[in-house]
Amino acid sequence: MAAEVCTICEGAGLRIVERDGRQVAEDCVCRVAERAARRLRRAAVPKRYEHCTLESYDTGFPSSHKSQGAALIRARKFVESFPLETDGTGLLLTGSIGVGKTHLAIGILNALVVDRGATGLFFDYRDLLKQVQNSYSPNTRETEMDILRPVFDAEVLVLDELGASKPTDWVWDTVAHILNTRYNDRRTTIITTNYPNLPPLGGIGSDGAGRLREETLGDRIGERMRSRLQEMCVVMEMQGEDFRQKVKRASFA
Repeated sequence: MAAEVCTICEGAGLRIVERDGRQVAEDCVCRVAERAARRLRRAAVPKRYEHCTLESYDTGFPSSHKSQGAALIRARKFVESFPLETDGTGLLLTGSIGVGKTHLAIGILNALVVDRGATGLFFDYRDLLKQVQNSYSPNTRETEMDILRPVFDAEVLVLDELGASKPTDWVWDTVAHILNTRYNDRRTTIITTNYPNLPPLGGIGSDGAGRLREETLGDRIGERMRSRLQEMCVVMEMQGEDFRQKVKRASFA
């Protein structure tokens, strides 16, 4: 099926406009849109999340929490301020499962790519570590730097579910390499995590009153890197019930 020809430029990609009494050629909206679409494809957002925009982020359902609406307002402000006012500062979105952290992070990424012309990249934290590990195999041609170079160079990186992989010395070293490189280069990093933004408490155990204590972000990535994140990112704490359990359960409808 042949692609539709733009009715504005008739496929030329340029249109003639008048500026200061002179006729000049500028990119047609179709060419601008195609460039944005290419940047979005390169961002590698998974199909499951392709619908995630700031416009589709729902804060009006009955069980929503006010922190979700506040996070959306801050997300829009962040996009408006990018890149001069943000100056490499990123965002750390914390909160329990299902409060919309990934949706909001990808919505910001989409807006920065489409509206602000940024280059971006999405990576699930566990997938990134797995790809780096696989590069050590003698049966692959891809090197560790082949995997990490786009991560280092992306103008905007979304790193989803930081801390989800079991912490080891190798994991901590790899996370430190990624975060320190982007920090030093003043690259914008948007991070989501299900772990509370607290120092290490020694992992899962008793809190002294017989209650089970959850692990913290410090437990999962180490206090040195958690401290680095406080310099790199503005922290946005999101609360609420699990949207997927409460509102959007799977069905065969």
